[in-house]
Amino acid sequence: MTYKRNRLQYGLMVLVVIILGLCSRRMSNLIPGFLNTYLGDALWALMIFFTFGFIFRTIETKKVALIAIAFCYFIELSQLYHTSWIDSIRKTTIGGLVLGYAFLWSDLLAYAIGIGVGVIMELFLFKN
Repeated sequence: MTYKRNRLQYGLMVLVVIILGLCSRRMSNLIPGFLNTYLGDALWALMIFFTFGFIFRTIETKKVALIAIAFCYFIELSQLYHTSWIDSIRKTTIGGLVLGYAFLWSDLLAYAIGIGVGVIMELFLFKN
């Protein structure tokens, strides 16, 4: 589906998802264990999907999803690389949030779920 995305709407969704992600970490004791394990990663991928939707206003939903999943998978695969310079970035709060710390296969599934939620939201809630 191709349409012109509303940047205000997508910008707000990025902010909402960031807030939900940060809250999911702060309130982890209130979230069931299985959901808590993957929620942050799924929300991170959803935020990436909305960010690319914000940047690429007119490309097809499936292309936004492919760009977002490629970006998420690249970041996850980069966690296999450890040298002092990148690990020092990961030790910062923002570096840890963006780059993560250690590769996990399960994160790849969580990213796919988060982006899938973004696609569903775009197709059914945000269409013009």
